[in-house]
Amino acid sequence: MHIPLLSPVGRVRAVSRLSRTGTVCAVLGGAVTALVVARWRPLVNLDERIAEALHRRAVTEPGLVHVNRLLTDWLWDPWTFRALIAVAVVTLWWRGARPLAVWVAGTTLLSALVQQGVKAAVGRDRPQWTDPVDSAHYAAYPSGHAMTATVSCGLLLWLLHRSGAGPGPWRAAVGAAAVSVLGVGLTRLYLGVHWPSDVLGGWLLGAALTAFAIRGYDRWCPAGPARRRP
Repeated sequence: MHIPLLSPVGRVRAVSRLSRTGTVCAVLGGAVTALVVARWRPLVNLDERIAEALHRRAVTEPGLVHVNRLLTDWLWDPWTFRALIAVAVVTLWWRGARPLAVWVAGTTLLSALVQQGVKAAVGRDRPQWTDPVDSAHYAAYPSGHAMTATVSCGLLLWLLHRSGAGPGPWRAAVGAAAVSVLGVGLTRLYLGVHWPSDVLGGWLLGAALTAFAIRGYDRWCPAGPARRRP
């Protein structure tokens, strides 16, 4: 059974939305990155105020800290999202959608490389506390948890849409993705291992990369077995 394809007008509109979304997120992500590199004082002050307020609360709520650590280290850990992507890639390959499987795997790898490259280039220190409730390694900007969640959830939603998911499953998936992307960013802030702009940068850069990856695939591989229901 074939999935109905978009009309030419609908396809042009969808491509245009993707391009605009990717461009806007890339510009905003670049702006945030530039402000972080420049240590723009208003942004630094805002980061510090929010981080300090959250940390003061966290040290008085060990139970909530434990919940946040479980969420960020297990449910929303980057390797959890990568495992979901790996399952999707293997499934696509097994069903014959090999160009799509390679594209998804390549996008995930590119995301990790961009993330680590920006971290190394910016070299931002993480928040330092005399009474930390959690710890993290490597540079702070951008948040790897936030960027990985954004890219992974975006790709998984794209694959679900391509498979022709019904309204119910689609709404549930969008809700789960939104909670995951927003939730993982909030856990990183609550645990005091990131500045707010780290998380914002991770979301924006991840969204830009995902939008351009989807746009690129639809441009260079517009048809194939992945457009059919299993």
